[in-house]
Amino acid sequence: MTSTTPASAPQSHPSPKRRRRTGRTWPAVAVAAALATAGVAATVQSSNGASAPSAPGYRQDDLRRDTEALRALGITGVQARVTTASGRDLVATAGVAEVGTKRPVPRDGYFRIASTGKALMATVVLQLVDEGRLSLDDTVERRLPGVIAGNGNDGRKMTVRQLLRNTSGLHDDLPGFDTPQQYYQHRHDTYTAEQIVARAMRHHPDFEPGTGWGYSNTGYVVLGMIVEKVAGRPWQEEVESRILRPLGMHHTYLPGATPTLRRPHADGYQVFGSGERIDVTEQLVPDLGGYVSTTADVNRFFQGLLGGELLSGARLAEMRDTVPVPKEFEVFWPGGRYGLGLVARPLSCGGSYWSHEGGEAGYITLNGATGDGRRTVTVSLTTSFNDLGRTIRQQKAASDLVDRALCDTAGR
Repeated sequence: MTSTTPASAPQSHPSPKRRRRTGRTWPAVAVAAALATAGVAATVQSSNGASAPSAPGYRQDDLRRDTEALRALGITGVQARVTTASGRDLVATAGVAEVGTKRPVPRDGYFRIASTGKALMATVVLQLVDEGRLSLDDTVERRLPGVIAGNGNDGRKMTVRQLLRNTSGLHDDLPGFDTPQQYYQHRHDTYTAEQIVARAMRHHPDFEPGTGWGYSNTGYVVLGMIVEKVAGRPWQEEVESRILRPLGMHHTYLPGATPTLRRPHADGYQVFGSGERIDVTEQLVPDLGGYVSTTADVNRFFQGLLGGELLSGARLAEMRDTVPVPKEFEVFWPGGRYGLGLVARPLSCGGSYWSHEGGEAGYITLNGATGDGRRTVTVSLTTSFNDLGRTIRQQKAASDLVDRALCDTAGR
């Protein structure tokens, strides 16, 4: 990972309890207080989800209604795309691209996909496993000697599988901002992978590897370092050559040191605890969470992944081998189970769907696909909230849209 900030720069930030990007670690940060008091100790049990039956009915008017319902929650702009088994797309937008204007949200606009990028990383790791160059049971110490050490952190006890599944216990300590002033002061800060890992090493692990579950962005940063070590080149190049180019995802890219997005795009807004709504479109995001994409490209990724274009059947089965998330996270993922960079959630019509949502300050992404990838949905929201209640309502309404679209069911 590249950096334009001196190694000492992160030291000057306010304490992590006061400075967290609500979006960057969403939903992890939004429930940080609950996790801190309740602990993270989910029992690790495995199961596999399945694709859902279909009851025809979800149409363009239904999608338009659902996007308008999201806008009514105070979200500045919404765009949603449903890719059907026939290949026909339903697309709808609501709201405006910029506050104070009547400029519509672009139907094919760029947005930050944030943690949806974890599914890209997981796919690359599993491809390396398919090629025999890496094992899911490899320890971190074997691949990155001495990197995970100190304060009870021990890379000898931590495996690649646990990093992918968020059962490694690695503590998250990503910087962020809780006020407009912090945003303006720190929006151009950058961090290397080594700096991010060093921040985590200042803390004891959240739990012993394999004994619990805890959302860890840092764990996926470590996976990027492992990919680079195994492949002999930056992990971003592996994503480009293994996923983006083969699937024709020509509108998915990393901005690097460019803090703005390509056009067309809708601006992203953060509603802070003070109630202030600030345009936070311009910011630098660590590379793993920094991918910018479109609804069409995200749908294409899940279509290709679940349709068997990227992984062998055995690796895809391992990716879909899940463990339950703690009840604190079920606020966002009711009935959710986490696999290897992939989340299974129940459908109201039976069975499960697969996704990996993401959020950055100003941009929230929800997505989902049936088990065979033949029907996919992506929703981009251009407002994030520093208010847990509003975030939960936003999440539920967007999840309901995904559910109805995948079940192909009209009405509420």
